[in-house]
Amino acid sequence: MTLLLAGVVACKDDAGIKVKSFRFKGNQAVTSAQLKSVLATAASSKLPWGTRRYFSREQFEADLKRLVAFYTDRGYPEARITSFDAQLSSDQTSVDLTVNISEGEPVVVERMAFEGFEALPENHRQALDRTLPLRVGQPLDRALLHASREAALDELRDHGHPYASVRLAEDPGTGERQRVITLRADPGPIAHHGEIEISGNTAVSERVIRRQLTYKPADLFRQSQLQESQRNLYRLELFQFANIEPVGVEAKPEIVPTRITVTKSKHRKITFGVGYGTEEKARAQIDWRHVNAFGGAQTVGVFARYSGLDRGVRLSYREPYVFSPHWSLGVNGQAWHAEEPAFTLDTTGGRVTLTREFARGGGPVLGRRPKMALAFTYANEHDDSRISPEALADLTFRDELISLGLDPRTGRHSGQRSALSIDASRNTTDNLLDAKRGYLATVHLEQAGGFLGGTYSYREATGEGRIYQKLGNIAVVAVQVRGGTIEASGSPDERVPFFKRYFLGGATNLRGWGRFEVAPLTDEGLPIGGTKFSNFSAEFRAPIWGQLSGVAFLDGGIVWADRSSEVRNDTGWRYNVGPGLRYQTPIGPIRVDFGYQLKQIPGLVVNGQPEPRRYRFHFSIGQAF
Repeated sequence: MTLLLAGVVACKDDAGIKVKSFRFKGNQAVTSAQLKSVLATAASSKLPWGTRRYFSREQFEADLKRLVAFYTDRGYPEARITSFDAQLSSDQTSVDLTVNISEGEPVVVERMAFEGFEALPENHRQALDRTLPLRVGQPLDRALLHASREAALDELRDHGHPYASVRLAEDPGTGERQRVITLRADPGPIAHHGEIEISGNTAVSERVIRRQLTYKPADLFRQSQLQESQRNLYRLELFQFANIEPVGVEAKPEIVPTRITVTKSKHRKITFGVGYGTEEKARAQIDWRHVNAFGGAQTVGVFARYSGLDRGVRLSYREPYVFSPHWSLGVNGQAWHAEEPAFTLDTTGGRVTLTREFARGGGPVLGRRPKMALAFTYANEHDDSRISPEALADLTFRDELISLGLDPRTGRHSGQRSALSIDASRNTTDNLLDAKRGYLATVHLEQAGGFLGGTYSYREATGEGRIYQKLGNIAVVAVQVRGGTIEASGSPDERVPFFKRYFLGGATNLRGWGRFEVAPLTDEGLPIGGTKFSNFSAEFRAPIWGQLSGVAFLDGGIVWADRSSEVRNDTGWRYNVGPGLRYQTPIGPIRVDFGYQLKQIPGLVVNGQPEPRRYRFHFSIGQAF
């Protein structure tokens, strides 16, 4: 091997030899991406403007040793580099490297034992056994072993034992390649929170800081409460830096004081944004906020946006503390114009929202609970809507148009919408913009009219569920399911307002069609929406190269017409498949999707013309869901 390496370097010593490719063979337990992440040697970019990597004999020899050490630390002590291949190009300017690996048999964990954890409640002891990173039956991964020790230590620190220690013991199991791992705890004395000192605060009164804390003097010491309190402080956006730490722990006092150190950030914040999407076309927006408008961490803001789909101005006010740090109050006003394929809508008015966020609590183990929120909203808004010129010209839709209360000459309708709504959400995803694991569930219930007054009377219920599951350390399977229903309430002749009808199709659901193209049709083929819908999407996401990844997707959905509607041309379930590309950027993945209809909608009319295409392209930022 040494002679071969020397030969590679000697072939072109002056300019260096570019590493064209770097591959592994024989690795089954560990992916090639994981191996490459710990090595210095790397392949050059395939793009002309990409980074070039050059071969270094010393670096490569060190990498071979790193590979063996990497496997040993992950429970494969017999792993060896059996050989490698260095293929020089004909002009001796580049080399293709292949490393052949024999992983050998792993040493596995036969049993995990716990000693000295009687200080923990029984349910926490059981949860600790179930949720430690290192599991029975897995290879004895040293990184996971030490992470398990830290998790056990954190659990003790969260139950009044800030000075606890945990030692690891490794004993032979029943087989030659089996081990028994014992975690031995010394809880130490029990402790409580002491006095709270605040330093560096020049932004707000101490009362604002103290009300964000989830602990007080004399409470049982819990490390997670310090972390949650720190997150509460950052959530105010008042501080560039916020830290909460115990004081004087070297002497192991039973009453533990804490020091809160903060550094003020800018309270006036402004952001600009521009972009482009196939649905929105060009867009621009500006967001100005003052996060300490009245000295009590209240936020006031102005948001303005212009795009091909919507434009307008929104004003907002938020009180972050109502009853407790988990309750907040928001007041919003808007003048907004929405331009959809089936209608245009101008909305002016305001909303008041009371939100309850639920603490995750329960310690480091049971504390891995979903983020949950419950919001109550009252909206009082004036809506001025107009159906599309194509729908207005469709004589087969005239009776339906009149029954909806629309002016048959202009297709317009104006009214006051007074509505109460409840929104509930439960979220365990690791990243809402580009999730890799976890799930999200939301429910929306809305009642308009009746005792609330206003022009419109209806009841609405919608729900959404998403789940994300990693396959190994690379691919992700994502599934989304949505559904909803809306029906008129009050007198028998009440109808659901046209702008509240459901449509499918577009960049985020049925991607084989354009926006609002999947819905019940008039006799002339125009989509005019329905009162019930259901749709799903499934994606397989996998990396391709660097920041570029690929997606394969399947979408399906249906929109049902109102039972009392004159228009009953339901399109039935529609499905599409297609590939997509994602490129990771600091603001989220840039997305390109190509959707192909498995079955067309007969007679569909778009922009006044029959639509013969069975495919659509979509370009946007962010995942489809």
